[in-house]
Amino acid sequence: MIEVIHLGAGCFWGVEELLRRKDGIIRAHSGYMGGHLENPTYQDICTGRTGHAEVVYVEYDTDVLSLKELLKYFFKLHDPTTPNRQGVDIGTQYRSVIYCTNETQIKIAKDIIQKINGLKIYNNPVITEVIFGEKFYMAEDYHQEYYLKKYAGADGPLCHFLRDIDLDSI
Repeated sequence: MIEVIHLGAGCFWGVEELLRRKDGIIRAHSGYMGGHLENPTYQDICTGRTGHAEVVYVEYDTDVLSLKELLKYFFKLHDPTTPNRQGVDIGTQYRSVIYCTNETQIKIAKDIIQKINGLKIYNNPVITEVIFGEKFYMAEDYHQEYYLKKYAGADGPLCHFLRDIDLDSI
């Protein structure tokens, strides 16, 4: 079965690229969600005044990749304990957020966060927002598949990396 979820974990370029490489991901597109401005641009959301987060639209095949496995991957590819920040990127648009498309996704995401916090996997509690999805706005073309374009399909340095944390018991 094909499902959609939207994941915000800081700068969408690195998130999109790591998700694009994951088995079971059909499509990953950079965009914006969660704000009050219709049809925002990158310049709009960078002001921090629109309320949008940089997110990745993720279409995945549940026969290949379960939501639980996808979210465990999501929690490894960023620091979900820092408010409005990922690395050197600071601002509300870089917050950790999961925009779900159904109630089952909300339940599973909240359960995983509760388990991560209960096991104290991170030094600080996970603060990732888990909310029902709002309108997704596709980011401009130059943001889509940014790393593929920039490095002509070769590997280049990513702004995101997979943390060496054990989430197998979750």
